[in-house]
Amino acid sequence: MMDIRRRRFLLAVLLAACTARRLVSEEPSVQELPLSGEHLSGLEQRLEAELVAATRRMIPGSKNVSHYSRRGDALFFLARFDEAVADYDRMVELDGTFAETHWRRGIALFYAGRFPAAASQFEKYHSFDKIDRENGIWRYLSQYRAHGQKVARAGLLMYDKDDREPFPSVYKLFGGTMVPSQILEQIERADISTEERQKRLFYAHLYTGLNDAVEGDALQARHHLRLSTLNPWALTAGYGPAYMWHVGRLHENLLRTKPDQPWQRVGIRLW
Repeated sequence: MMDIRRRRFLLAVLLAACTARRLVSEEPSVQELPLSGEHLSGLEQRLEAELVAATRRMIPGSKNVSHYSRRGDALFFLARFDEAVADYDRMVELDGTFAETHWRRGIALFYAGRFPAAASQFEKYHSFDKIDRENGIWRYLSQYRAHGQKVARAGLLMYDKDDREPFPSVYKLFGGTMVPSQILEQIERADISTEERQKRLFYAHLYTGLNDAVEGDALQARHHLRLSTLNPWALTAGYGPAYMWHVGRLHENLLRTKPDQPWQRVGIRLW
């Protein structure tokens, strides 16, 4: 009888251990870094080289906007946000047409901690493009950081025309009428190509992660941002997606390595 009881006890312990492992495996995976040390080192070396090359092309008093654009990007990708803003500002000074359309300036202002200025840049872009909900998402993030969720949701930019998926669905997430699991399930069910699915998953994970971040859930934020960084689509899809790939990579790294920096404050909360 004791042997039977012992076997039952051991079986119960084994089942409990298996269940625990299964539950852990379903938790957000943040232990593995999205990029290897070797990959990250190589990336940083290439960005540093690009920064040097762009600076060398600039002579005193240069009015070549493309040089400031390339150097501003390199500075941003190296997490030198204030310097990136300065180069993007110079672009606007040299060519006033960038005043409304410079979405990269808005993102750099966001990461420089200048949230009202970032929100203003995205508002200007809305006057230029009233279809792109991605711009509205960034305006919401900036408003959230500046004033909190209630004000940000009340001030969500209005859109009347259709936009490319998954941005209409992601916009509903920011508006509080959808949850991440619904967005991801919708993408999985969609009758679309593998490439299109990868694209939608990239943006879904990126902006779900950024939403988790402003709401103070660093674990979930890092989980989704890690998945966006691992997504193979963005770096082969052109300039805009590649830029946003760097955004996700940088944000995940900041959450992991600098959790107490001032730019991460949300009201009086810290991530």
